[in-house]
Amino acid sequence: MQKMTDLGRPVQGVVWMLMTGIAFVGVNGVVRHLGTDLPAAQSAFIRFAIGLVFLAPAIRAARAMRFPPSVLKLFGWRGVLHVAAVIFWFYAMARVPVAEMAAIGFLNPVVVLVIAGLLLGEGLGRGRVISIVVALAGALVVLRPGLREVSVGHLAQLAATLCFAVSYIFAKQLSALAPASVVVAVLSVTVALGLMPFALWVWEPVRWDQWAWLAVVAALATFGHYTMTRAFAAAALAVTQPVTFLQIVWAAILGAVVFGEAVDAFVLLGGAMIVGAVSLNTWAEARRGRIPPQPDL
Repeated sequence: MQKMTDLGRPVQGVVWMLMTGIAFVGVNGVVRHLGTDLPAAQSAFIRFAIGLVFLAPAIRAARAMRFPPSVLKLFGWRGVLHVAAVIFWFYAMARVPVAEMAAIGFLNPVVVLVIAGLLLGEGLGRGRVISIVVALAGALVVLRPGLREVSVGHLAQLAATLCFAVSYIFAKQLSALAPASVVVAVLSVTVALGLMPFALWVWEPVRWDQWAWLAVVAALATFGHYTMTRAFAAAALAVTQPVTFLQIVWAAILGAVVFGEAVDAFVLLGGAMIVGAVSLNTWAEARRGRIPPQPDL
């Protein structure tokens, strides 16, 4: 019988990753649809609170485990970073075009490369440096500072990207200390608890349709993490990672068709530069047996 983690099923891996991208763009679309009627912290809290229902089995497994204080500290700091990241992200998503959000979000692995190279002793070889420079140039093409206004929403998405990237570094360390399902479950609990005081501070009445849409967000995010895990088990990252960047195509289509957002050629060009830089680096790292850390939001 074929093992589920044999990494020898590239077609399945691509299909699972395509589904992942569509699910996450769906998350973006629903949050964009909800707009600014609810404060960002409140929307984020409700999304994570509902998500705990889907993660109930993993949470029970996490409760049965006993971790030393050093590991608990890692979990705690990761929770703090994620609380800040999701507040920034929800704030930006309601104010920035969907395709621009996707393009800026692709900087996540670039920031991870810099941090891993400088702080985790992985080094910054010529290939990594070239990838980082090209990706940052792509971000400048997307934002075009000085040629147009860079809004608070853009800055919030950049802040979210930085916080998510540092959180992934903690995730890389935790992945060697606990099962992946437990790492995700603990993150969800700590983020929900961390968001609670911010949400209560700015709480606004929630309509039934807003509850329903936020439940859809939680379901899509959970489904996306499931399909991403299946993709990673089916094929190597060198196969699945580039597929994730089709999200900018889905995001541009969603923004144009649903929200009437113009397709910005500069956003597509800058996104392609970031996509190309990260994809080429992923292929190179995979050939050397060094796979960049992956997100597990």
